[in-house]
Amino acid sequence: MSQAQEIQLQIRGTPEHESGHAENGGGSKAADRRQLAGSSIRWWLMVMVDMFIVLCGQTIATLLGRLYYNSGGSSIWMATLTQSGGSPLIAILLLLTPPDSADAGPQPPASKMLPIYLGLGILIGFDNLMYSYALLYLPVSTFALVAATQLGFNSITSRLINKQRFTALIANSVVVLTFSATLLGVGSSSDGTSSNLPPGKYTLGFILTLSASAVFALILSLLEVTFEKVIGTRTFRWVLRVQLYTGLVASAVTVCGLFVSGEWRTIPGEMAAYKDGRARYVATLVGTAVSWQAMAVANLRLITRVSSLFANVTGTVALPLVPVFAVVLFGDKMTGIKAVAMLMAVWGFLSYVYQHFLDGRRAAMGKDGAAECCVCSARAGGEAVLHA
Repeated sequence: MSQAQEIQLQIRGTPEHESGHAENGGGSKAADRRQLAGSSIRWWLMVMVDMFIVLCGQTIATLLGRLYYNSGGSSIWMATLTQSGGSPLIAILLLLTPPDSADAGPQPPASKMLPIYLGLGILIGFDNLMYSYALLYLPVSTFALVAATQLGFNSITSRLINKQRFTALIANSVVVLTFSATLLGVGSSSDGTSSNLPPGKYTLGFILTLSASAVFALILSLLEVTFEKVIGTRTFRWVLRVQLYTGLVASAVTVCGLFVSGEWRTIPGEMAAYKDGRARYVATLVGTAVSWQAMAVANLRLITRVSSLFANVTGTVALPLVPVFAVVLFGDKMTGIKAVAMLMAVWGFLSYVYQHFLDGRRAAMGKDGAAECCVCSARAGGEAVLHA
């Protein structure tokens, strides 16, 4: 499908004649309609489940990442490892998942997938490192709001890599989200939660968050084009494979950094000095790792079902959640500047959603005013192919 990256409903007109059997035509079309509606509902339910997992996983992982620092954790490489270190757990899911059916199509050779796994894994590893530094230098509420710029970056990468149609409303979303992040940077001096940081660390955290957001947007677009151009199928097993192997590469990069930097020597002391003891230390790291992997799998699932831009929009929905929980759990101050920035970010998100609402309405205009609604088979990856 030429516009596979757009979030849309494909509309197929219903023929007005049925192969000469008029008395059976009405019943046949009614049955098709019921089958179509049932398939569409099932597809959207699965998408909503993935969205829920992304929202919960991202929110919990971000809060636990901040809790790690607030409770005495200081190892940047250990915090980075939690973002990909849970990937071996996916091997269990992969073993429990039934093999792909014969109609899933030929599988790409390992020689073609290996460079992709290595390239994406290394990119993910360094992106995780930037996020870890950013979360150390920024209050979690500010971090969440600045990280929302990844939607704007993803709009650009989707246009360049995935041929995303760039409309005025999407452009408005990019501009508003960018201004929202800039407002936070300009107003950093009024943020009481950053007063204990050394001079320049707030600015460095701001820059690292923007850079990590841009790289993350690039990764999402590359994952989408990998499934569309290289793998050619969007089954759950392939989602697990890609997440497993890229996560293992990212983990290997992080472990190398942990040993090369010498931070591994500080882990026993850090664990002993951790607030509430060693058990809480281990529980925090394990909970963070599991949350990130749940979010990553569901996020990749949304990329294969809909598009990278839709997956990124879903992550942006968590924008108001993290600062609210951060105020309650960590005592972050919800200043007036943060409130305005959050409203601007929400406005940018709504602009994007409204664009796709308009796309859906345009698609609903079928021939002779009659149309059947079905989920784009290219986005469903053969798992929810609906026929009019």
